[in-house]
Amino acid sequence: MRTVWEILVMIFLGICLKKIGATKPAYYSSYSDLTHCYCLSWRLGVESNNVRAWRTVPTQCLRYVQFYMLGGQYESDLELIVEQIYSYIDEILLTNTTDTRAWILDVDDTCISNLLYYTGKRFGCDPFDPMGFKTWAIRGECPAIPAVLRLFRKLIQTGFKVFLLTGRDEETLGQPTIQNLHSQGFVGYERLILRTRDYKGKSAVSFKSAMRKQLVEQGYTIWGSVGDQWSDLVGDCLGERTFKLPNPMYFVP
Repeated sequence: MRTVWEILVMIFLGICLKKIGATKPAYYSSYSDLTHCYCLSWRLGVESNNVRAWRTVPTQCLRYVQFYMLGGQYESDLELIVEQIYSYIDEILLTNTTDTRAWILDVDDTCISNLLYYTGKRFGCDPFDPMGFKTWAIRGECPAIPAVLRLFRKLIQTGFKVFLLTGRDEETLGQPTIQNLHSQGFVGYERLILRTRDYKGKSAVSFKSAMRKQLVEQGYTIWGSVGDQWSDLVGDCLGERTFKLPNPMYFVP
């Protein structure tokens, strides 16, 4: 005798199988369906920080990630998250101490996009190439992510001191990054914080925690932090709230 729960599950599976075109009792109608479901689950694990320290996108997920990044879902997810940030900003009670009200934005794939670069790296299926990425970044051709550029401008207009915090190396990428950001409309931020020699070899979590701690010690209140990597959003002195942007193409420890 099946329970009511088991019967409901069977009905649900039957509806799902009908939608994906299954014609016989099976969990998936084809290998491609199985692969798609795996890649959905894999990306969920990545975005929820349950899948960690992964080096490359699973090869079977190449087309999934490609379609996600280029087919409109990536932009839709970004817009939804930014809308949540707007709602949060509207809820903040603004005080007269505008000089201490801070917001932190990551740079790569938060403010400016490396999608053109990663298209040539099979959307993250190829291993990370440090020299190749540095060559790309020096060119200073990363386009702005429109939703985040609008957010940046709203933060400035609302009176926040915006700090751009990036793991890019100050010595080699400092000037190209400044020029790239300015050319894409990121003008008026309080400070661009890059990785100095003192933090060479340190994890992103250690480096960014230390930089946030310095800001707090300088008297700033961090109302929000935005980044595409969990290493942007864990550690010390996180502020009042964090917002994770989607990025299924690479993992930064």
